[in-house]
Amino acid sequence: MLLESLPRPAAITPEEYRQRRETLIAQLPANAALVVPSASLVTRSHDSEYTFRQQSDFYYLTGIQEPDALLVLLPGREAGQSVVFCQDRDATMEAWTGRRLGAQGIEAQHGIDQAIENVQREEQLPGLLAGRAMLYLPLDNPEALSIAEEALAFAQAGLRRGKPALKGWLDSRPLIHEMRLIKSPAETALLRHAAAISARAHTRAMRTCRPGLSEYQLQAELEHEFVWQGASGPAYSTIVGGGVNACVLHYIENSDTLQADTLVLIDAGAEFDLYAGDITRTFPVNGRFNDAQRALYQVVLDAQERAVHAVKPGATLAGIHQGVVSDLTAGLIDLGLLEGDVQARIDDESYRRFYLHSTSHWLGLDVHDVGAYRLDEETPRLLAEGMVVTIEPGLYIPCDDDIPAAYRGIGIRIEDDVVVTRDGQEVLTSAVPKKIADIEQLMANK
Repeated sequence: MLLESLPRPAAITPEEYRQRRETLIAQLPANAALVVPSASLVTRSHDSEYTFRQQSDFYYLTGIQEPDALLVLLPGREAGQSVVFCQDRDATMEAWTGRRLGAQGIEAQHGIDQAIENVQREEQLPGLLAGRAMLYLPLDNPEALSIAEEALAFAQAGLRRGKPALKGWLDSRPLIHEMRLIKSPAETALLRHAAAISARAHTRAMRTCRPGLSEYQLQAELEHEFVWQGASGPAYSTIVGGGVNACVLHYIENSDTLQADTLVLIDAGAEFDLYAGDITRTFPVNGRFNDAQRALYQVVLDAQERAVHAVKPGATLAGIHQGVVSDLTAGLIDLGLLEGDVQARIDDESYRRFYLHSTSHWLGLDVHDVGAYRLDEETPRLLAEGMVVTIEPGLYIPCDDDIPAAYRGIGIRIEDDVVVTRDGQEVLTSAVPKKIADIEQLMANK
């Protein structure tokens, strides 16, 4: 019996990419230029490459999926403000690696003002940048820095002939990343779809799970669902941690056998059109929580649900995190894993023995998406309509002798993807169970 396929959302239109470029150009000085290189193929071994994944800022501004390209934005240029250098049409290479769009295809399919094939880049690029007083570029990108240094040398060579000087360069990332913080309706639709695929995969893993399976076999169930539904694959390395492995935050070996009477933590999400899903669920391998697992899980679930409901315009991630810390600390005291007053244990950070990470991160083209969390050291950013965040509290109990035996080695995290709406929030990942009774019912009805 074939698995059901989810209907695909519409792709982001060339017009939306054009609007993004124009919005960015409007923020640049008239005598500036901006350059953003694409990703390149990366060798995996000998003559084979890793699967290509486009650089997120370049993709956000162009929608182009080819490697070895370069976007140049030139405010006020009469011949067109957007230029893309792209791979040359090459019949031999296309026979091996697939069709290339070439300059005409880039202009026609992506609405770029002018596309130039890379064979002409060395000759054409210096002239495009000549006379620009300031360059904006990603300062972490060696190719972009090399372009800036070559532009500076070209400008200096022309100073004696009265050509304008290049004064320097600035980081382009803050401008672009501020734009990426607010998702358009089309982006939200893609994130909703990535979340739906991810939720189906987690539900499938719950139905499949039983003692004796390996962690990698659950990983296979998840990633099969991702690709079956049209995702490119995982948005990040899949985590399947059974038993004490769930206490390792970035456990990706996924090589152990799942044991009865333990929990398994799965942190996995699909990537669809480069947009990421990100879900964590923790559930009993044999389908039933024991008393200690149930008690600890309920502490995390209560904190997670309250944090999800706190997502709304005007809230801050710092404030949401503080609420989670308070809830988890109170729960740890109730269970006897901490002693004393809740605020005292927060103040001395005793809770950090069991809760090591933040509650949230941005979500979008990158699973830990871009954008500043604070406007300055003292001022957290207010949440606004169109932002997308994760909510993911957890507790990770060491196997130490001073901890009651029933709780030792239990790791629990619960994570959902949440869109900030005009009046509150939309939980994109609600289709995968997280309440104890719902998990147990699903796993009982395999």
